[in-house]
Amino acid sequence: MQDHGLDEYLTTQEVADYLRLKERTIYELVRNHQIPCSRITGKLLFPRRLIDLWVARQLDFEGAELSRAPMVVAGSHDPLLEWALRASGSELALLTGGSEDGLARLAADKAIMAGLHILDPRTGEYNLPAVRTTRGLADIVLIEWAAREQGFVLAPGNPHRILAPADLARPGVRVVRRQEGAGGQILLRHVLHQAKLRLDSLAVIEPPALTETEIASAILDGRADVGIAVRAVAHHFRLDFLPLQQERFDLALRRRNYFEPPLQRLLAFARSAEFARQAQALGGYDISATGTVTYNA
Repeated sequence: MQDHGLDEYLTTQEVADYLRLKERTIYELVRNHQIPCSRITGKLLFPRRLIDLWVARQLDFEGAELSRAPMVVAGSHDPLLEWALRASGSELALLTGGSEDGLARLAADKAIMAGLHILDPRTGEYNLPAVRTTRGLADIVLIEWAAREQGFVLAPGNPHRILAPADLARPGVRVVRRQEGAGGQILLRHVLHQAKLRLDSLAVIEPPALTETEIASAILDGRADVGIAVRAVAHHFRLDFLPLQQERFDLALRRRNYFEPPLQRLLAFARSAEFARQAQALGGYDISATGTVTYNA
């Protein structure tokens, strides 16, 4: 995660120089609540990253709109995000087709935002390597949604005594996987590689689960014994859980869309006490950095 030190905040004079405006113009923008700023003991400070995002929104362009993306959140399924989209009154629709599908939809302007948890096995980093290698995402911002516990979801009592990835190769253990491009499927392939196993050597049921809830349903219905999902899903369905990794779940969006009212309603709600209570009730979430800009292209 990037360091957010004092150099990330500009004074009134510095932001005026940065924007090539007069200082009195900055005070007028502040007075009319037209520019993002913070007041600390009477002093105005301007977060540099939010200023960059604000500038990107001040477009004067004759002709077709630069962004026609629908108010859809694509990408990975997350129980806390799904709940917050409704509870915040954001009016954003949810279309969960997996993290890589979300990036593709974002790049094609078929979604205004995407939820991501894409592990880069080489570096161990989440999301940023995938964003940097996806064409059409040169103006992307990543905002941390939550840190989540990801692991094996198991039948109550863990009847097959699955304690490590190598145990998935035992006779009689049926694995439910996610679709290719989903963050959970990327993690599954990674842990199998570390255990020197191949996915096609396991007893994998078909079809793949399209959401983490479908992982839990397959295990509850007795069609599978193990799959990868977040702790919140296991907790909700009263299933056993074996943690594998803590991951960072980010929201990816274009800079020019950061100040769209539906997105701002969602992000404001994520700072509320109600949101914090729900995250605790779901289990497996760390929201201490929720709302932090982790990458600004």
